[in-house]
Amino acid sequence: MKSLKFLAVAAAAAFSLAPVARMQTVTEAPAGFDNLTNGHTDQATFDANKDIFAESETIADGLGPIFNATSCGACHVNPVTGGIGPVNEFRAGHRDANGNFVASVGGSLIHSNAIDAAIQEEVLDTENVRTFRTTTNTLGNGFVEAIANQTLINISNGQPAQFRGSIANVPLVEVTGATRVGRFGWKCQQASLLSFAGDAYVNEMGITNNVPGGTTQPFAVEDPSNGRSVAAFDTVADPEDDGDDVQAFADFMRATKVPPRGPITAAVTRGNGIFNAIDCDECHRNNITTAAPGTVINGGALTVSAALGNKVIHPFSDFLLHNIGSGDGIVQNAGQGSANQLRTAPLWGLRTLNRMFHDGLTFTNTDAILRHAGQATGPANAFRNLSAAQKADLIAFLRSL
Repeated sequence: MKSLKFLAVAAAAAFSLAPVARMQTVTEAPAGFDNLTNGHTDQATFDANKDIFAESETIADGLGPIFNATSCGACHVNPVTGGIGPVNEFRAGHRDANGNFVASVGGSLIHSNAIDAAIQEEVLDTENVRTFRTTTNTLGNGFVEAIANQTLINISNGQPAQFRGSIANVPLVEVTGATRVGRFGWKCQQASLLSFAGDAYVNEMGITNNVPGGTTQPFAVEDPSNGRSVAAFDTVADPEDDGDDVQAFADFMRATKVPPRGPITAAVTRGNGIFNAIDCDECHRNNITTAAPGTVINGGALTVSAALGNKVIHPFSDFLLHNIGSGDGIVQNAGQGSANQLRTAPLWGLRTLNRMFHDGLTFTNTDAILRHAGQATGPANAFRNLSAAQKADLIAFLRSL
């Protein structure tokens, strides 16, 4: 019955898109682990932005006083600048009498480092909802940003009820009062790369900043250390970045290529078919097409460029929130209903990972599949029932991503 479903969907899509196809050319997004521009900026601009992305901050720049890393590149480094990396963050909180998540005093993010031992953060005994968070890949994120809201909404509406993902509409920092469908971060807590960059700059490096365009600036204030002020240890006036670095980070990510595929062998092709047949593709979506060039997104703050528009990408994600039984109980922006939901992990670049899931506590592709439960119980059970040869083909497919 799966093949019949695919035929019906393909036929409907071909019929509905035929007039558009004659007017607009849809092409593959450029791929490569090569730190070359995708065309959104020229190579010289890309290189300059990459250097800013990788540059280490110092105390004189405003680093900390509490922080996780000294640069974007320290976290996003494998196999090239902008990829995944070795740095995990830690989040904690507790549930109140009604079962609602309450962040640890000072915020759920527990920073690993401090410029002075007096303000080192710790996990308090009261905060018994705890989790690690792995570094997400940023390569190809310009194409993800260029996905229209309606495309993600249509994906959700088209999913069978048992697989249906949740939409998180989140604030855009660069346009005060505007919201957009979230797509970045483990909780879909950010919807644009400017917002994503400003958030990371203050929360991961302690660099307060003004996001270009916004009048309300939530990232211009230092994080407290377990609720304690860090003002006595902060010698650089806020905001420590006026927005230039934030803009460079966003422009770098927008100009990166998508993660490329490895060799496509016969086993990989068979494994892809099995992946689809057992419904993994309901959430790990094979193909998504970005909005047309000239489309205005991000509340009017960005126009989709020719390099990013009308591009087919293969993220193997729907960029929606799901409960697959591994939720960490942490809430970020999307309300209490998201406590045990996580963004579908994009599988492009999977072969660069050896620590999987949001917490990095799953280490093999087989274990990752078997960890799926909740909305993903059906595909996990289907995998259990495959033959040894079919399982080997499916793993070969995952290793090609």
